[in-house]
Amino acid sequence: MAATAIGSSILSPKLSKARVVPDLPRTLSSAARAYSTPAAATSPSSASELVDSIDLGDMIPMDRIRNIGIIAHVDHGKTTLVDCLLKQSGALSGSTAMQETRVMDSNVIEKERGITILSKVTSLIYKDHRINIIDTPGHADFGGEVERILSMVDSVVLVVDATEGAMAQTKFVLTKALSRGLNPLVVLNKVDRPTSRPDEVDSELLELFMALGASDEQTAYEILYASAKEGWCTDRLDKVADFVAATNKGQKADGNMVPLFDAIVARVPPPTGQREAAPFSMLVTQLEANSYLGKCALGRITSGIVRVGDRIRVLEPGTSVVKEEGKVTKLFLRSGVQQVEMAQAGAGDVVSISGVPSVSVNSTIGGPEITEALEFIPVDPPTISVTFSVNDSPLAGREGSQLTSGMIRERLRREAETNVALQIVDDGKSEALEVRGRGELQLSVLIETMRREGFELSVTPPRVLFKRDPENKRSILEPFEEITIDVDHQTSGIVIEKLTKRKGELKSFTDVADKARLVFHIPTRGLLGYASEFKNDTHGTGVMNHAFLRYGEYVGAFEKTRKSSMVCLSVGTATSYALNMIEARGRLFVRNGDDVYPGMVVGELSKDGTDLEVNPTKAKQLTNIRAAGKDEAIRLTPVKSWTLEEAIAYINPDEAIEVTPTQIRLRKQIMDPTKRKQLSRKRVSDIDELLD
Repeated sequence: MAATAIGSSILSPKLSKARVVPDLPRTLSSAARAYSTPAAATSPSSASELVDSIDLGDMIPMDRIRNIGIIAHVDHGKTTLVDCLLKQSGALSGSTAMQETRVMDSNVIEKERGITILSKVTSLIYKDHRINIIDTPGHADFGGEVERILSMVDSVVLVVDATEGAMAQTKFVLTKALSRGLNPLVVLNKVDRPTSRPDEVDSELLELFMALGASDEQTAYEILYASAKEGWCTDRLDKVADFVAATNKGQKADGNMVPLFDAIVARVPPPTGQREAAPFSMLVTQLEANSYLGKCALGRITSGIVRVGDRIRVLEPGTSVVKEEGKVTKLFLRSGVQQVEMAQAGAGDVVSISGVPSVSVNSTIGGPEITEALEFIPVDPPTISVTFSVNDSPLAGREGSQLTSGMIRERLRREAETNVALQIVDDGKSEALEVRGRGELQLSVLIETMRREGFELSVTPPRVLFKRDPENKRSILEPFEEITIDVDHQTSGIVIEKLTKRKGELKSFTDVADKARLVFHIPTRGLLGYASEFKNDTHGTGVMNHAFLRYGEYVGAFEKTRKSSMVCLSVGTATSYALNMIEARGRLFVRNGDDVYPGMVVGELSKDGTDLEVNPTKAKQLTNIRAAGKDEAIRLTPVKSWTLEEAIAYINPDEAIEVTPTQIRLRKQIMDPTKRKQLSRKRVSDIDELLD
């Protein structure tokens, strides 16, 4: 078979038999339907190594399967690395995705924000080996996705920025991987940057491995140096300078991802388990929606062989109760960005199965012989909560189509089925539902998704989940986070001052390149609402990352960090005449012509104190008396629209966010001013209110 350049299609009669299931995650050209084998790498010598002849629809021996997860801190380049592996292996040949970047981030919000939210599974072929790759989120709020996929893999590729080094989420994901007994491969990415410091980062990683109690085998990790953006990887640090020099001259670096492919094949162990002598069983780790097939369950087959048409059953996690019985209607795996239909699959394969619509995450799918559910990895508990309820403002129902509590309840129930890091608490007595999650970003992504689906909601501010110490019932525990901050030296002082006021404890202060790196242990309460302050204090140049650390003893109340509100007392349309007079009192949140109603928060007072009720609808009284002088032109300060993250971080405990498909408004939870004043005197502590 002749070798061709990267991205070209290498087809064989055998490969053309692979069928593509309808409803692909993105539009593919007709050439992509017959999946090609990996194409050549950059040089002709490596091209012959990447060309294989294997039918993706066939079940292959277990010793030629490699299951690996890609884990990293946010923005360290793991999704770009997966892109590079898919393109150089030929898995995207003939597809429009060949010209795209971050092809694994198929979700609209993922593309807009530039982050990975959901774990993605794909596969490629290299040297007659099938490499199943799971791309994971890097943000701490979506750590549940990382915990969930570790049961599917036999090793992980730990991607670390060669400049930033080990960060908060690096420690989190590495802790989970080491506790599972996995031996990581380490890739130092972005080594072509002038600020990279690979030797120092390597030393920091070794110290981190040892601090986390890694075994001798785990600390003997193989390290590779890469630039996923430029498409090369090497196991020799001295080659990096040659690649960088070629790039600076405008030439293509003479490198590729072959060293990483080879390391995966050589260092990652094949899956264990029996095929012929054991019944079929699989732990479900993810659910997929397909408009043709309905609900599909994705997971790694633990034992046995499954074929299309086989009888299967679903066992509930933990109880082993048979939830449903059915048969396999379709069986397929993901390759690149398409789905390839299979006739059979065996232990070690990562596949999707349709035919059992009641299946849920962490359920066990098995043959009729299976009577006990497989063990699953429990995820860390949520640390904050918000309350979802119907939008009961005077402006409700103008924009959305999903308005009732029943619609909201059903949508949240479906979300909890697929997102194990979320918990929905429904007392059945009220229309409101408590949603518990890992952080503000995770909850804001859920709210943003729902508003785009036509929902109108009222959302309360996030609250920390306290609990009692099991050894001392009189002691109250609260969640703590480890926060890592990179700031300019001239702004480090104000950051330390503000975090100290929020009960943060400075653990280290080091220099990293031209930045100061601060590491704090701080209560989760101290981070609520701090993001916007941090952005202003550091003039947008600071970087802040955090991850859950532990539950610790309650450290007491904080100083008030936000001023009081200006609250509307009338219904109507805001006028420039009234806003011009109100603006002298503080910062406005509404513009001329905006609809307002009693209880809506229209601004923030410049002085601290009690809330001030204002009338932004007041109009200038017109008379037939000619004025002696000309009216002055009214010039109002431009108002910046709220984002969900900003609104969630900003609001006070007695306020709520009104979310519609096009608007985000702030309001008081109780809109009647008399009732609001009465209840403010009876308000109890958030500890008594939220104690588990």
